[in-house]
Amino acid sequence: MRAPLRIGLIAAGALAGIALVAGAIFVFLAPRGGIPTVLEPEAQQPAPTWAPPAEPPVAAASSTRAGISGLVDADWLAEVSAATGIPSRALAAYAGAVIVKAEQMPECGLSWNTLAGVGATESDHGRHGGSSIGEDGTVSPPIYGPPLDGGDGVERIPDSDGAAIDGDASIDRASGPFQFIPQSWRNWYVDASGDGVEDPQNIDDAALATANYLCRVSIGIDTEEGWIAAISGFNSPQSYRDTVATFAVGYAEAAADAGR
Repeated sequence: MRAPLRIGLIAAGALAGIALVAGAIFVFLAPRGGIPTVLEPEAQQPAPTWAPPAEPPVAAASSTRAGISGLVDADWLAEVSAATGIPSRALAAYAGAVIVKAEQMPECGLSWNTLAGVGATESDHGRHGGSSIGEDGTVSPPIYGPPLDGGDGVERIPDSDGAAIDGDASIDRASGPFQFIPQSWRNWYVDASGDGVEDPQNIDDAALATANYLCRVSIGIDTEEGWIAAISGFNSPQSYRDTVATFAVGYAEAAADAGR
């Protein structure tokens, strides 16, 4: 039997600094290698304005893995990971979060390719700075954003967690594959891995927290208007939306070419 998901109260991140949106700070990191190989042809074209949904992920008939990553069919996961270049463990978190939201809030319309587009933009699917995602979903070494000390065009955010979340007792930093600052994580934390701990460095926890946030900001994310509203609420600059859309469209096209 799967461990129940304990839904808590996110914010996420963004690429060229930070933004204050609806009381939440978003910080983002540039992907390690820019647009991945599967998206290189698209990178030469004008950025899409939004990302239509890919075909929904296939749910697993049964699984012994706890948490949202165990909700995804293994064959779907292997084929889509190979087609898109998204690491399997990260894709399991994105698809699992979307399966949960489709059951809880079908009117949201969040798709796995959109959540993957955000994950790519925030941290290259947990690979920023040479990090990787373990089988339990935890990123190692931990991913931390730059100090939010008021320099280099970033807002100053004094330490608010005593290093408990961001590993820095002198100033706040964004943490994990979706780049939550401590205040935001305390508002939107969730244990989606089933290990009893809410951890922004865990891809399952961070992905479902992001999905919860996006579905609160907007519904009808499978429409152009709803998608733009959701991503703008997550991070307002158009350059951020363009980057997320480029990734998300490329992933959907790659999966469709693979029959998924």
